[in-house]
Amino acid sequence: MPYYSYGYGYDSANLVYLILLVPVLLLSLYAQAAVSGNFSRYSKVTNRRGLTGAQAAAGVLRAHGITDVGIARCSGKLTDHYDPRNNTIFLSDSVYDAATVAAVGVAAHEAGHAVQYAQSYAPIKLRAAIIPVTNIGSKLAMPLILIGLLLSYAADVSYFFVYLGIACFGLSLVFQLVTLPVEFNASHRALVAIDEGGLLTEEEQKGAKKTLTAAALTYVAATATALAQLLRLLVIFGGNGRRRRD
Repeated sequence: MPYYSYGYGYDSANLVYLILLVPVLLLSLYAQAAVSGNFSRYSKVTNRRGLTGAQAAAGVLRAHGITDVGIARCSGKLTDHYDPRNNTIFLSDSVYDAATVAAVGVAAHEAGHAVQYAQSYAPIKLRAAIIPVTNIGSKLAMPLILIGLLLSYAADVSYFFVYLGIACFGLSLVFQLVTLPVEFNASHRALVAIDEGGLLTEEEQKGAKKTLTAAALTYVAATATALAQLLRLLVIFGGNGRRRRD
């Protein structure tokens, strides 16, 4: 009985993946080190106005006429985020009541996300809309591919499950791509608000910018990683990766 194997492109896929993986890994390591290093460095620099992270976030919201967003404390380090479900900015202990350059930068960034929702910024609305689909897709991707491999004796059915799994995995890359403009825009909004509101001095703004730029690089690295993984799957299971055996 004939059956189909997907192993033909495996070596090529690994070669492609390794070529891509090295720069992606280096970028990820650099981004993580930069985030941790800049945040730690500028968490030791008290801003001249003595503004805490919570006060800075409130200032950004006021500058945009937003009065219905809550600001609360959350545990952990670098766990700061805006939750649109309860319309609240959550700031970690090292940001909420810390009067540092890093705290102001991070808090202003999260306030930037709140402003995006308030102004119906298209990319963040799109990201929120696709989150349920991408979550399901990321969970189903590998099981579907495995089912396809197990059904390799039935070519058409096997191809369907394998390619469906790859498509589901591709949703993760779509999510990362949509996330990039959201994060970069939030940082831009934060830096503009800090400058126009005089929250930090010109010299202090440089520290906030370094912190936010490093954080943005982590999203670039995540996107690059997802792309490398998708390309590897495409090479393994692409048209040249199928061959019939008798």
